[in-house]
Amino acid sequence: MTDLYEPTDVTTKYPQPPFKAQQQPVPGSIFDMEPRPDHGEDSYTGSGRLKGRKALITGGDSGIGRAVAIAFGREGADVALNYLDEEAPDAEDTAKYAGDTGSKVVLIPGDLTDEAFNSELVEKTVAELGGLDILVMIGGKMPTVSGIDDFDTAVFDDLLKLNIHSLFWLTKAAKPHLKPGAAIITTSSIQGFQPSPTLVEYAVTKAGIANWTRAMAGQLAEDGIRVNGVAPGPFWTPLQPSSVPNEKIESFGEESTYGRPGQPVELSSTYVYLAEQASSYTSGETIAVTGGTPVH
Repeated sequence: MTDLYEPTDVTTKYPQPPFKAQQQPVPGSIFDMEPRPDHGEDSYTGSGRLKGRKALITGGDSGIGRAVAIAFGREGADVALNYLDEEAPDAEDTAKYAGDTGSKVVLIPGDLTDEAFNSELVEKTVAELGGLDILVMIGGKMPTVSGIDDFDTAVFDDLLKLNIHSLFWLTKAAKPHLKPGAAIITTSSIQGFQPSPTLVEYAVTKAGIANWTRAMAGQLAEDGIRVNGVAPGPFWTPLQPSSVPNEKIESFGEESTYGRPGQPVELSSTYVYLAEQASSYTSGETIAVTGGTPVH
């Protein structure tokens, strides 16, 4: 493995637009993306920062979730990965990398929009790993809607169930298992602070996640449980070819200060930091990782 922290020019470290036009059906797959995203398969080296910890990661099959799973596994945590049934090939490949230094990895497919499954997911995780002390909620979707004339209540309700309701369902189910020192990490977005017109439904949920993070941090502080979030900017994940039109794919990321999208591996260390005890005085925060673009 190469040293992730070897000094390099951050603006040219990874591929820049223009990208090849490419479309995929939802939820998309890393195997069909060009170029293939870097999740840390060959570039992330762990140092035992999460040794002995037990983590549940939703959306753990691809994109940011895959990168976080690989990083957590290589930092010594045992991990349970949640994903949809149709994402099994990506999840199985992720498990191979997340467990390649000896960490236990269990795969638990299921739909987070089903309230009952959220409880089942937590119970299966605890049974398989022998406990739970890190809950990482990354799973979500990003519909693109051209205008209010195309607003669909059913689509929005499904989006709310996945991006917002599951935060409540999972946290309620996990709380009895979380001891003082546990960490909950959410995934917001730059869209939650600076929304794009065609992503208004998605942006509303991401703003809600940042708000939920602050409020839940206060609620769980007396239990010794920290709650923080991450707000990614443009990142090269299957959300792009499966959710946005080709003209935006070709120029994706050029609006960032770096002039390129981030790669998932560039985000995973932020999740590691929020999960480890080194961040013990940090709670209620959402860290923006945007390639230099200010978030207001």
